[in-house]
Amino acid sequence: MIRITDILDKASNYMNQSELALIEKAYVYSASAHAGQFRLSGEPYLSHPLEVSNILVDLRLDAPTVASGLLHDTVEDTRVTIEDIQNNFGQEVADIVDGVTKIGKMTFESKQTAQAENIRKMILAMAKDLRVILVKLADRLHNMRTLEFQNPIKRRLISQETLEIYSPISHRLGLYKIKVELDDLSLKYLKPDVYNRISNWIKQHRLLGKDYVKKVISKLEQILEQNNIKGRVSGRQKHIYSIYQKMKKQRLPLDQVYDLIAFRIIVETIKDCYTTLGIVHSKWPPVPGRFKDYISMPKPNMYQSLHTTVIGPDGEQIEIQIRTEKMHYIAEYGVAAHWKYKDKKIINPKDEKRFSWLRQILDWERDLKDPKEFIQSLKIDLFEDEVYVFTPNRDVLALPQGATPVDFAYMIHSEVGDRCVGAKVNGKLVPLDTKLKNGDLVEIITNPNHKPSRDWLKFVKTAKAKARIRHWIKTEERATSISLAKEILEKEAKKLGINLQKELKKGTLEKVAEEFSYKTVEDLLVAVGYAKLTPKQVLNRLIQGEAKKPDSIKNKIAKNTSQQEAKGTDEERKEGVVIRGAKNMLIRYAKCCQPVKGDPIVGYISRGRGIIIHTSDCPNVKNLEPHRLVEVTWAGEDNKTYTATIKIISKNQKGALALIAKSLSDEGINILSGSFDTKVDNTTEMFFQIEIDSSEHLYSTLEKLSKLPPVIEAIRTTGEIPKIN
Repeated sequence: MIRITDILDKASNYMNQSELALIEKAYVYSASAHAGQFRLSGEPYLSHPLEVSNILVDLRLDAPTVASGLLHDTVEDTRVTIEDIQNNFGQEVADIVDGVTKIGKMTFESKQTAQAENIRKMILAMAKDLRVILVKLADRLHNMRTLEFQNPIKRRLISQETLEIYSPISHRLGLYKIKVELDDLSLKYLKPDVYNRISNWIKQHRLLGKDYVKKVISKLEQILEQNNIKGRVSGRQKHIYSIYQKMKKQRLPLDQVYDLIAFRIIVETIKDCYTTLGIVHSKWPPVPGRFKDYISMPKPNMYQSLHTTVIGPDGEQIEIQIRTEKMHYIAEYGVAAHWKYKDKKIINPKDEKRFSWLRQILDWERDLKDPKEFIQSLKIDLFEDEVYVFTPNRDVLALPQGATPVDFAYMIHSEVGDRCVGAKVNGKLVPLDTKLKNGDLVEIITNPNHKPSRDWLKFVKTAKAKARIRHWIKTEERATSISLAKEILEKEAKKLGINLQKELKKGTLEKVAEEFSYKTVEDLLVAVGYAKLTPKQVLNRLIQGEAKKPDSIKNKIAKNTSQQEAKGTDEERKEGVVIRGAKNMLIRYAKCCQPVKGDPIVGYISRGRGIIIHTSDCPNVKNLEPHRLVEVTWAGEDNKTYTATIKIISKNQKGALALIAKSLSDEGINILSGSFDTKVDNTTEMFFQIEIDSSEHLYSTLEKLSKLPPVIEAIRTTGEIPKIN
């Protein structure tokens, strides 16, 4: 466990005595508050806030932030209140601790809603005071470092959230060191087999390539010396997750990933950067399409550098990054190196453009009231890959990879997007679904009478565009849905001798809406139009509330309602899923993701096919209409089984299949079908469609399969078993 003296020694390099005293006081207070508490690892709980504050000191953050790191769990996990923090440490520290506490303290009706709303709060807190998210990132990093003490399912859920949200945020803030570690640790728990293979291979490669690295560094140093350029050279091993991403993106086996080392040249001036680049290219031929100039066009997170890949000594591909000392410091520490906290002026006007992405998130956040829709959109806008395009005024806009002129139009202004009828790219008319490329000059053609098209949702990428288009569609569909609901209800009401128009005028439907937890009658009608409620449910509730109705009708309705509810309960038990606010609905499981009991799930109200159950992280969910998504949870009998597909890569040796089949049988798993394919590298790729009880059952089985001597990899996959030719 790190000691407070170690933290104070580091902090003394850039803090004065009064600032160090604040940190020491926070330590004493935190130690007293957490006395007697222990972590899952068995360590005193105090070890966690100490490690968090150590990460913050490594980023050279100010004293209030480091003190907040020591105090960040006191309000949530002890009897300490925010008022206590304010009285002892002042308003500034209290605000940061309060911001961190509020992110994780909310309770919700489902885990998915909780996660989405917590992240929404985190983004809003980040806009108010960036130090809140810096403490939260340090907190998450240390939790990831000690994740082994959590149960397997929780490890996976936390790692997935880290990879999807916390890592991209750290990237956006330029916190390279934190991002790299979060990525690698997430991969370690999400795909332990892949992580271990790459990790072991890197260790072997590092030993074999040690002399080569020294050779390249020596040659680069000679280049600088011979051309009177002052600078230094280093070699950096690429991290495990980036290698995994490269293998996926380029579909490369591990032994064909060559440029594992990125060489870095740090010089004094921008002129030296470009001079050095020219000399390196004259010495070694550059690989086409692998040069990027982030100096003239910096990334939104302030990162600047020249990147090039060349054919270096012995014909090996090597990546070289060239930057100044100042650029290097910002590349390492990101926003922590750039942002000043003085006089509560959080944003330096010079830096506003660098953080325009944060303002954009806040803009479309106001339009997205559903937290799950917000989280889906956020994941898109936090993606690393970006294209940089020009407005007609030669301003630069950063958009996600694959963005279109419609995305560009909405980024300019919401009304420009709504009225977009055409676009010119580099002076030529192009279709609206054209994917923009780096350096494109984009001009939008508008018509004041034009409205957004539903088809745009098939190709737009940015959250702002999606939010605005969906908002317009929702408004249009709401009117249609209300009209449809009235028509359906009137037909059903006539069968029961009810005059619906009369009931609407009397206001009796208002009480029905309230009973179904809808704010207005319009909301109730929309629910009927979207098939979230059936006409019979609404009319049954209406009649039950009318004391003057004949007993014969009331008894008939009561009996009908009882039968429906019983049927709904039986169906839920049969299907193993409970649907919030609805019964007697047809349930189907999506083939794309094959959800199994224990997976986080979401339901989608399809047109005519009932509720389709997807896993919450299914890639297809983000393309579905958000207003048709419903909350669902697992329920039902314990002996319910689910279908899942697993992929096993094994050494091609005698008895391997028998050993795998026996292991599956020992775990009580039934094999429905399978396919096998022997590869040129003497491995066999196996796919099995199996019946299992729950996701926990599935992942414990995969863990045991991974430990079998012939098995190289055992993972869950989705979709149908591939046909082997």
